[in-house]
Amino acid sequence: MFVTKYRRKAFTNEMLTRCEEIMREVCADFEADLKQFNGEEDHVHLLVHYPPKAQLSKLVNSLKGVSARLLRKECDAHVHRYLWGGHFWSGSYFAGSCGGEPLTVVKQYIENHKRPVG
Repeated sequence: MFVTKYRRKAFTNEMLTRCEEIMREVCADFEADLKQFNGEEDHVHLLVHYPPKAQLSKLVNSLKGVSARLLRKECDAHVHRYLWGGHFWSGSYFAGSCGGEPLTVVKQYIENHKRPVG
């Protein structure tokens, strides 16, 4: 899970769709698979299957860095109303591991988030 800086409600539905596209591309660069993605106005959830050779910290750094740069570039007027000072994401993140049956529960949790309208 990644949250926007200061939990500002910066995301629109269109931005979440674009964020998912960006994060899928970044995952592919790491030979990882973005299995599930969803979010709300102030955060996103990802379910990622990544190979053991990929370092989680580098994957997260790329996911956050690339998405922040491209979303700011493509949606600058909107983003600037909510986030300033060059920051997009909070410096922290949550990552947990799962497998087997709990995976279904995690997918359901991510699917059930209410995306912003518009």
